[in-house]
Amino acid sequence: MLTTTMTIAAALQQGHQQLFASDSPAIDAERLLMQVLECERTALHTWPERRLEMSAQVAYMNLLKRRQKGEPIAYITGQQGFWDLQLEVTPDTLIPRPETELLVEIALTLVDSTSARVVDLGTGTGAIALALAKERPGWQIEGIEQIASVVELAQRNGNRNQLQVCFKQGNWCAGLQPGVNLLVSNPPYLDPQDPHLQQGDVRFEPTSALIAGSQGMAAINTIARQASQILNNEGWLAFEHGFQQGEGSRELLQQLGYRQVVSHRDLAGHERVTVGQKPIVGE
Repeated sequence: MLTTTMTIAAALQQGHQQLFASDSPAIDAERLLMQVLECERTALHTWPERRLEMSAQVAYMNLLKRRQKGEPIAYITGQQGFWDLQLEVTPDTLIPRPETELLVEIALTLVDSTSARVVDLGTGTGAIALALAKERPGWQIEGIEQIASVVELAQRNGNRNQLQVCFKQGNWCAGLQPGVNLLVSNPPYLDPQDPHLQQGDVRFEPTSALIAGSQGMAAINTIARQASQILNNEGWLAFEHGFQQGEGSRELLQQLGYRQVVSHRDLAGHERVTVGQKPIVGE
């Protein structure tokens, strides 16, 4: 039986060693110890010789074991940063990722107005909708999500960050009234046979938010067709997609009559976000 406990420095070193297979073992170890000690990162490095309570050491070791099995840090800690927001996450939602911030950046350039009606389809944690609300407080923003418990989660994130977004339960554009200036979405876009489904954090995320039929294009197809009915005449559709789906996304929007169709690349150089302006009736 242990009679003494580790210092913070030793605990971080132990975590780094145990999580060697992670992409970021040092950062993971810090986040898990911060979770246990309920402190900020600076505290870990300000008092590295502080000894852990036995209960804290046991709790930390248990979290390390969960991470070793591949469980995402965001699910272990129950939170994830996105934009400049801190969001609650659960295994019922996708984990917000840095590459999705590109969709927010692009969306902010599409509507040159301090007041606009904006809809985020498949909002999940509310990350995209809340980031837009943070930057454009005058916009009227709705977040649509199929699962009731996830709608409640998104609303908690709105309250936590003191941002005004109306989160509702719904199925894509069904029931939405026309006149939307901007529609954004990070829909399911992985093919059921995509090898990424067996790798990393994705193994633990809800398949309903990841997988779509028609080689991953089914949800995108539905959204593009429905969006043309609810966007106003100058309205824009912007959505995230897989790194090999840029060409297919552009072709789909062009076939549907969308104007100014273009795909944007992420920091890795992959086509990640495609946008288009509402088709003109009769063209």
